[in-house]
Order: sequence, then structure tokens, then C-alpha cells
Amino acid sequence: MADDSAVSRKLVEHTLSEKRYYLVFAKSGREAVDLLSRYHPALVIVDWIMPDLTGIEICKHIRSKTQASYTYIILLTGKSEKESVVEGLAAGADDYLTKPFHPEELIARVGVGLRIMELQREIEVKNAMLQELALTDPLTSLPNRRAIEDWAARQLSGAARHGFSFWVALADLDHFKAVNDTYGHESGDTVLKTFSRILKSKSRSSDICGRIGGEEFLFVMTHAVKEDAERVIECIRAELEATNFNFNGNSLKVTASFGLVGFAGARAPDFKQLVASADLALYSAKRLGRNRVEVGEALTM
Repeated sequence: MADDSAVSRKLVEHTLSEKRYYLVFAKSGREAVDLLSRYHPALVIVDWIMPDLTGIEICKHIRSKTQASYTYIILLTGKSEKESVVEGLAAGADDYLTKPFHPEELIARVGVGLRIMELQREIEVKNAMLQELALTDPLTSLPNRRAIEDWAARQLSGAARHGFSFWVALADLDHFKAVNDTYGHESGDTVLKTFSRILKSKSRSSDICGRIGGEEFLFVMTHAVKEDAERVIECIRAELEATNFNFNGNSLKVTASFGLVGFAGARAPDFKQLVASADLALYSAKRLGRNRVEVGEALTM
């Protein structure tokens, strides 16, 4: 609550003290701005007329900032003219209360504001969940194609600017259709989840791996020399090959083929170009007998 009047601050404090709200008071507009950045309050009550910054200016300040969460503003004013009310709302206030205010009306309006903020928080949580779902493969919980492409575009620019290496491995499970046809889609899902865990276990914080559709996966590495990139992908291939699957009493081995390409240069290519090059290398791995890693020609730009 921001008000240069000690009497007004005390009235608000007394009125709201029984509601278990956590109250912070500012004696001036400047102090209010400092407290806003420190506490990020859900709701602000601000007086219109203060000697340094007006309530209108504080409203505009709050609305001009990019914030993770919305702040509900109640403007306290002695002005009851329609033009003043419109000016306050246009500046960013959500509600207004004329002085002298009735205590029960203040309690009611704060209650409305906080109910709205609670709904706003629920919406923010749901939106965050939807955003995560939009970037996640639902079966494996790995990033999906969109998430990898968004991440890779940023990292590629950094690789070109700062001169670090960038590797793309495209993986495809061998004869995966036969697994689904013979043992059922639930067994196929088990294979996909197991391979996802292997990929994740070999991924560093500077890497990303994900499922881009069907039985195809991407593994993107940065800050790795060619020998290390090949070694990581070969470890993934070998671990999958060594894994025993048992479906309905039948033991099964599953393998995967990989195409690996790198980039080094001063100008970043389109990520899709790297994926296309990795796909050509993957095609060579399939043609040469599957269950192998083929390294394609590095892109230099």
C-alpha cells in the first residue's frame, strides 16, 4: 500500500489486519517503486496524489514492466468525477476506491482482487503445463522435434559466434515395425522408452536428445571433438544392443542405426540442413547392414 498520509496507511492497516494479509507500506511513490521490485506483490493499493510520483505514474510504471505474474491495482482517490475514474483505469488500475473509504468496501474490493489473482495464478500454472506438453513427447517425456529445433537454433548461432563444435546424430531403431507387429504396440512402447532412457543417460547439460516421431530420435551435442562425439554415439548403440527385452516369454534384441554429422564455421547453417545431412549418413548405415554409426561429411560455412 502506497500513501504519503500516515492516517490513510493506518486506516488500511487496521481494516485489513484481521484478514491475515501480508502488508507492506510505502510512504512515497519512489519507495513504492523500490518495494514493488523487491516483493512483486499480487495486489497494490496506491494513493492518487503523492508529492513525488502520483498513483497514475505508479500504475503506468507497473504496466510498463514485463512481469512473470500480473499485479492487481486498486487506486485510492478523492476524485469521483467520471473523467478521473476513466483516467485512472486507462493508466492501468483495475479498480478504484474513493476517499474516505468504507472499511467493509475496502475489504470486499481487496477480496475481489485477490480472487482474480488466484484465478490468474491457476491460468499461469496451466499455461506453463500446456507449454511443457507442447514441447514434450508424451510417450518418452523427452523433448519433441519443436523443442529440439528451438534449442538448436540458439545453440547453432552460439557455435558460429564463439567457435565451439556442434554435432547432430539421427537415430532410427532397426526393424521396429516387426517388434510392433510381432509383440504388440505396448511392447514397442517399452522399447522406445528404454532407448529414451539410454539417450538421456548419455546426455550432458550442454546436449539435448529427443524423439522426433515414430522410432526416430535426435541427439545433439556441443563442445565435443569428433572422437568424443563418435564415442558417445557408439556407447548408445552398444548399450541398446546389449539390452535384453522379454515379451511374453520371448527374449528379444533390438538395435539402432545412427547418422552423425558436425558443423564448424563462422556462419550457422539452418538446423534442418544438419538433420538432412545426418539423415544421409543414417541411410548409409542402414544400407551397410544396420546397427552401426556412420559419420557424414561435416558442414563448414
